[in-house]
Amino acid sequence: MTHTVSITVTQQNNYQFLVDFGDALPQLLADESAPIGEGTGPSPSHLLLAAVANCLSSSLFFALQKFKQDAGGITTVATARIDRNEENRLRVLDIAVTIRLGKGGAEISHLDRILAQFEPFCTVSQSVRHGIPISVAVEDGQGIRVN
Repeated sequence: MTHTVSITVTQQNNYQFLVDFGDALPQLLADESAPIGEGTGPSPSHLLLAAVANCLSSSLFFALQKFKQDAGGITTVATARIDRNEENRLRVLDIAVTIRLGKGGAEISHLDRILAQFEPFCTVSQSVRHGIPISVAVEDGQGIRVN
């Protein structure tokens, strides 16, 4: 079941680019952070983090739904460590993701099975992981790590 996804990025001004997702979705203005850009929109690094965090959150939600479980909401924070490589070029060195469930772990049936299967279904993180290490932690509503 192969399908394609396409976007168009058009320069607006200096480092500002309009990201067009197609007719059905609103456009997004991306910009590099100061001092390079003006910071008027998310940077490419922000967009990468958003894609990873959203995909992992969606995969976890899907796994919860398979077991008919309500986590009481999902909040995900993704953080990239960016530094210079051997050629002195900025690179995303790694990404750390923390997913927090709204309920306590004891309130969610089959949580161990849910946690064991959600990550492999995330298209984005599994693809990005080939080039950038990604660590994932899941916490319950009390902040207790459950994976």
